[in-house]
Amino acid sequence: MQCRIADLRCKEVINIHNGLRMGFVCDVLVDTLTGCVLAIIVPGPCRFFGLFWREDDFIIPWECIRRIGDDIILIDVDGEFRREKRRKIIWV
Repeated sequence: MQCRIADLRCKEVINIHNGLRMGFVCDVLVDTLTGCVLAIIVPGPCRFFGLFWREDDFIIPWECIRRIGDDIILIDVDGEFRREKRRKIIWV
């Protein structure tokens, strides 16, 4: 199955291990030498009614993805997610 990275942004990520609806894919990590997708990134939940900031992003390794459907991506992660702070891009 072929899928463009832009197509992943419209899909919701659900963890089948605990039924957690994680959110929608916002970005992907790609190995520039091989062109392989290493992980998908889902923004962390909003804090304080979504007014001020978000928690750290979820980084989900490609190996944890079980199925990619038309609307959702099913993952299976039984432990803690690797999280990373969102980097701000500064254009010079």
